[in-house]
Amino acid sequence: MISVRLMGGLGNQMFQYAAARRLAGIRNARLVLDVSHYENQPPEEVPRHYELDCFNISAKFSREPVENIVGKRQGMRKLVPLAPRIIHEKNFAFDREILRAADNILLVGYWQSEKYFKDYTDQLRKDFTFKDPLSPAKQLVANNIAKEPYAVSVQVRRGDYISHTASSNFHGALELDYYKRAVLELAKTISSPHFFVISDDPEWCKENLELGFPTTFVDHVPDTGHEDMRLTSLCKHHIIANSTFSWWGAWLNPRPNKLVIAPALWFKEPSMLKYAQDVVPRNWIRV
Repeated sequence: MISVRLMGGLGNQMFQYAAARRLAGIRNARLVLDVSHYENQPPEEVPRHYELDCFNISAKFSREPVENIVGKRQGMRKLVPLAPRIIHEKNFAFDREILRAADNILLVGYWQSEKYFKDYTDQLRKDFTFKDPLSPAKQLVANNIAKEPYAVSVQVRRGDYISHTASSNFHGALELDYYKRAVLELAKTISSPHFFVISDDPEWCKENLELGFPTTFVDHVPDTGHEDMRLTSLCKHHIIANSTFSWWGAWLNPRPNKLVIAPALWFKEPSMLKYAQDVVPRNWIRV
């Protein structure tokens, strides 16, 4: 059994799932998603819930901490027959030892690196297939994206990066200067982009974001974030924010020649760079 504790929003859950799914696949082991964190979430965290149900994935679930199940009622003992070895993430740097982890473990961490699952990409792309059609409004946006030969998504994360103290201190919203530099970098290769700005605060973007090329601002609908991720993946190229949500939107784009521009400082604190050096894939451009 390979189990993983899910924490955070959709992007974080996808990283956690991907690392565990790869281990379960190569070990031919049962995959268990431990969603107990959402049953008793610490009050200081941004409220979250399980969001992977937007994808065509299948796995067993546990609403109780997996390590507490052993010895309980019969049905749960069948799910978790032996106490798992708990592996806590040491820091945000890639840990190669995880790739060789044995069966019967519980992963507790964020595992934010493609290196944890790069050799399992084909299967994960199948798992991360959106199961429901887009809403009519977002389908219109998707149609417009398809018409543009150089559609570029621009992700602007504000929300909790502005309003939530811990998130603001840890990540922090990117400065406008980042987007200016990203556009200049993109323009070296793409001479006539059409930008699709996808944000949790489109009104702020309309007032403050001037990209110098044709731009469509996509309306934001709370609780349907997966649709914005899907729209991101439909674009040809990407300027992402320092968020796992926008990271996955770009990753889900299967085009081998895509350009992805990402912030060089993923975290607000520069000293965290040594821990985050593996977050952005090497073939993406950092500015």
